[in-house]
Amino acid sequence: MINEILKECEYIAKNPKKVVSEYIEKNNVKAIGMVPLFGPEELVDAAGMLPVGLWGGYNVEIDLAKQYFPAFCASLANIVMELGLNGTYNMLSAVIIPGMTDTLNSLSQNWRSGVKNIPLIFMVYPQNRKLQCGIDYLVDELKFVKTKLEEIKGSPILEEDIEKSIEVYNKHRLAMREFAELAASHPITINNQNRSNVYKSSYFIPKKEHLELLNKLNEELKKIPEENYNGKRIVITGLIFDDPNLLDILEQNNLRIVGDYLAHESIQYNTDVPNEGKNSLERLANQWRDIEGFSAAYDPKKLRGKMIVELMKKQKATGAIFALMKFSDLEEYDMPICVQDVKDAGFPVISFEIEQQDSDSGQVKTRIQTFAEML
Repeated sequence: MINEILKECEYIAKNPKKVVSEYIEKNNVKAIGMVPLFGPEELVDAAGMLPVGLWGGYNVEIDLAKQYFPAFCASLANIVMELGLNGTYNMLSAVIIPGMTDTLNSLSQNWRSGVKNIPLIFMVYPQNRKLQCGIDYLVDELKFVKTKLEEIKGSPILEEDIEKSIEVYNKHRLAMREFAELAASHPITINNQNRSNVYKSSYFIPKKEHLELLNKLNEELKKIPEENYNGKRIVITGLIFDDPNLLDILEQNNLRIVGDYLAHESIQYNTDVPNEGKNSLERLANQWRDIEGFSAAYDPKKLRGKMIVELMKKQKATGAIFALMKFSDLEEYDMPICVQDVKDAGFPVISFEIEQQDSDSGQVKTRIQTFAEML
């Protein structure tokens, strides 16, 4: 049963366009692209549409996007733009781009001028997120997104439907956190690629369906004894780390991911939408207020490094990896502080740059080999 579920997650993760297109056709629904790093998926789900995570890809030749972005732009944004321009995303009825970084702001303007057949819904997540003025601002932004989705849907999005969607999403977050714990205690059954596929598959099917898969997988994992892994247990942080080549390098060096602070993975699920709030939109805004350990969410206390250390202790990890997305300003600001916090706690840590556009992992491979020998 476990292998069957993992195979299904693998298929979804490796065939996103096919999976999304077939779901749209079979269910006669619309799909909305969700550009990283964070977005109001619950509103899309409540509208009866499919939210689709647009996290770039691999083996994508940058051609058309060269007209819009300079060479020193983060590859994830470059590839999202390329896939929008070359027709890969034509099944989408709109994309939501959050104004969290200079790169995302640029992407929104380039998308507006270049990808005219897929409407843009642009919103801003405020950095004064813990102040009431910031929460009020985000509520207004969410109202704007809701209005745009209603125009696409052709009818209002009901408050009760948003509440139902929040409930499903919170259940899914809980199940993902439970999976993270079970994966850490079953590091032989759940290898690095399996773990990545479970997370990645959640971006291409409705959360309700992914929740059903997760619940089955978690129940099956609970039935088998905890496993002792002969290699080294590590925690990884960054924006994204789903490149099969890099995951394979970790496997070759007997390094098992037992926890993460990745924007693409656990950071999406660590913080529930709270019950606090006058309505569903304020609840969604309060979730943004509560998020910690995320480079896109302003944090003057710089808690991320300390949170990584606590996770390492909890999961008995012996080392940490900071996978820095090249040309990501936010991650570059966070990296020195995070690395120092991990070092100060007495743990080995390594940092290196990655990008989706360049699959040459020779230098990274050498550094990971050296790191593995240190542990």
